[in-house]
Amino acid sequence: MDGQDQSEPERKLCVLKFGSSVLECEDDYRTCAQEVYRHIRDGEKVVAVVSAIAGETDALLAQANRVGGDPAPAFVARLARVGELHSAALMGLALNRMGVRTWVLDPDEMGLVAEGAPLDSNLTGLDADAVNAKLSDHDVVVVPGFTAGHAEYGVVTLGRGGTDLSAVFFAGRLGSKRVRLLKDVDGVYAQDPAVHPNAERYGALSYELAAGASKGLIQPKAIDAARAEGITIEIAAIGHHEATVIAALPARREVPLQFPKLRVALLGCGAVGAGVLSYLQQRPDLFEVGPVLVRNPDGRERYGDEAYTDDLAVALRAEPDLLVEAIGGADYPADIMCRALKRGVHVVTANKAALAGHYDALHACAEAGEASLAYSSAVGGGTPVLETLERLRGEGVVAVESVMNGTCNFLLSQLAQGVAFDDAVAEAQRLGFAEADPSTDVDGHDAADKLSLLVRRAFGVALPPSKIAKDSLRQVDAEAVRAALAEGKVLKQVGRCVLKADGSVEASVRVEALPADHPLAGAVNEENRFLVRQGDGRVHAVYGKGAGRWPTAAAVFGDVMDLQRRLAAEAQAAPLKLSA
Repeated sequence: MDGQDQSEPERKLCVLKFGSSVLECEDDYRTCAQEVYRHIRDGEKVVAVVSAIAGETDALLAQANRVGGDPAPAFVARLARVGELHSAALMGLALNRMGVRTWVLDPDEMGLVAEGAPLDSNLTGLDADAVNAKLSDHDVVVVPGFTAGHAEYGVVTLGRGGTDLSAVFFAGRLGSKRVRLLKDVDGVYAQDPAVHPNAERYGALSYELAAGASKGLIQPKAIDAARAEGITIEIAAIGHHEATVIAALPARREVPLQFPKLRVALLGCGAVGAGVLSYLQQRPDLFEVGPVLVRNPDGRERYGDEAYTDDLAVALRAEPDLLVEAIGGADYPADIMCRALKRGVHVVTANKAALAGHYDALHACAEAGEASLAYSSAVGGGTPVLETLERLRGEGVVAVESVMNGTCNFLLSQLAQGVAFDDAVAEAQRLGFAEADPSTDVDGHDAADKLSLLVRRAFGVALPPSKIAKDSLRQVDAEAVRAALAEGKVLKQVGRCVLKADGSVEASVRVEALPADHPLAGAVNEENRFLVRQGDGRVHAVYGKGAGRWPTAAAVFGDVMDLQRRLAAEAQAAPLKLSA
């Protein structure tokens, strides 16, 4: 994802805190990682501050009492902090699996220190340069909350709810004015919503009122620290956009958004489809999934009350609100998506071949049916390059350079090690990087499809894949590989599109020998890298995993959740429009 370039503008920093209420089991780390990824898609860098998994701190404290009798507080602090260190490592693993460029820092690695009693200290110091150094090369830095170093005791904790204080402190020392505390509720309520179904949520609260209204939800020390630093605290739920904002603001109540439950038709359950299905199953409150379309349903286990089917009519019989297409191919899935869009069914897909080959027809059908068509994963998998180009629309993008095919990346790396082409292809197939017929990747067709979509998003120009010049890896011989290595260069399949002075676009997919220090040269295996250049010289470097179940499924599900949030906001606004 976003890497650093000398001319790359700084991105906003968001501090996210994940408490034990949203980390109840191992599966929740994937859900929370998806929340982090949402902010990366929006162009932010993230410091993720994590609590221990639910119940672990209590279990550690109970263990301290059993073993220590009347244990010394300094020793208890050493044991109690284990839960946060454990949790930070798990969050790092979940993010890395999704392809997010992540680093995990322990308190001693970033000079995080506190003063006070062993079990109720206050933070006083942080080596901000150490954190920023990792943020310069990564999209996310994960840190444990609740604990810090201490000059006398060595290790201390920050009291109950101390991770809230950690998040506020990190924001203050790193120059961010925003902290988002992710809880199991979507804000601070004027009444208990479990008792009062129509309870109003506070849209805003002053620091003073928040201390009473949020009792038991936010650590009071965190509110005091935020007030002293002028930091805004947001109390929100996973997946939600709205929040209770705590700042120097008058109190404001509002009706919370009601998220509609969407009927989803999932077409395809291969690597990506299975990942998307897993995400959908984690939110039964938001999604009802019908029979999943697969080529061969025999032998597959049922999930919930539904099963798999090889009959498209059965997969669509519930009249879905949303169709997620993950079957691959071009013409057949494009036809399915067109028919769905014309009926007003929203569509999310990762299918670059169908999109590149039928771009105008798909968008015309979406407009005719007043439905949305989302495909952020079609280029770069989990690498948010299309989102980056959308944010830069109208800001003078003049070129995009990229390494965006993991299969070719792998094959060229193998060739550089002296492996014969056919043997390299066989190994890529064994590892799942290459299809049984690798020609789409090897001959540049996959990269051309993606480049066609990049040209549309970056410049608004129609350039069919068939009009893009392509090199085939079959043309690369051992002599070319040896020559590149001898010059200290790396062979890469590079996709490039450039906006010319007359408004036309020049694009190509070439096998090039890049200097080893070139930003694109470091892409390994399924990693994708994109350099988005603006006319004023600024360069946005966007890095991430471009293939694989979890990176691509995360991007698909990100589109799904964007749709869910938009529909919820529209549903709430509709009565207001009618009354107006």
